[in-house]
Amino acid sequence: MRRSLLLWPLLLMMLAAPVLADARMTVLVDVLKLREAAEILRIEGVETADELDLEMLDGQGGASWQIQVDAIYDTDRMVETVRAALERELQGDLLEEVIRFYSENPGARIVTLENTARDAIRDPAVEEAARARFAELDGSDDPRLGLIAELVASGDMVDRNVTNAMNANVQFLRGLVDGDAAEMTEEDMLSSVSGDLDEMTDDTRSWLFGYMLLAYSPLETSEIEDYLAFSRTPAGEALNRALFDGFGRSYEDISYALGRAVALNMLAEEL
Repeated sequence: MRRSLLLWPLLLMMLAAPVLADARMTVLVDVLKLREAAEILRIEGVETADELDLEMLDGQGGASWQIQVDAIYDTDRMVETVRAALERELQGDLLEEVIRFYSENPGARIVTLENTARDAIRDPAVEEAARARFAELDGSDDPRLGLIAELVASGDMVDRNVTNAMNANVQFLRGLVDGDAAEMTEEDMLSSVSGDLDEMTDDTRSWLFGYMLLAYSPLETSEIEDYLAFSRTPAGEALNRALFDGFGRSYEDISYALGRAVALNMLAEEL
């Protein structure tokens, strides 16, 4: 009896460890404002789905299409997919370092500015102005642009964004094929997506730099320097990998589901 009682503290510690880790991950999700970001991306996605309705369904998707789109852009599922990637990359001291950086300024302020800019740049006029601002500075020795260029390079952000976009596009085509709305081999899909690689890379670079110039415009130079320094730490690098992996996987799932939904509606129209 005495031996079994002595085991209780150890058992409680073993049970508490996963609970504590889960709680700290919840804190990270909160300080990164991932739910707010997911809602912005959901709005973007609904707008994209409206364009798909016009381009591929002749605007005849109707209420059924909207119901399908709402189910596909599930913010809870998006957050959980990103959270799973964060759990794979960030544990122990790395997790605590990220929480610490984003719990105080400039990290906390940066998250707010990034989400605000992402919401604003959905407006075509704002996007055009942001791209134009980057075009004016591109190739110059502007110090703020130089810091942003270092941020982009430290996270390999252009190539990672292009890769995620291409993977999502392949998944959309795969959804069409699996939904019997198109006939393409795997090679056909890859060829179709990679055919405009240079154009996609240039467009991604223009959008990304324009967005970051917009987002970080209220920051002091020293705050951007602090952000750059954090991005180069093991914790910053792990966070970058997790976010690209998590959001990339989420977009792949969404794109495939959109492809299947488009196929379903195309076939329904033919009946």
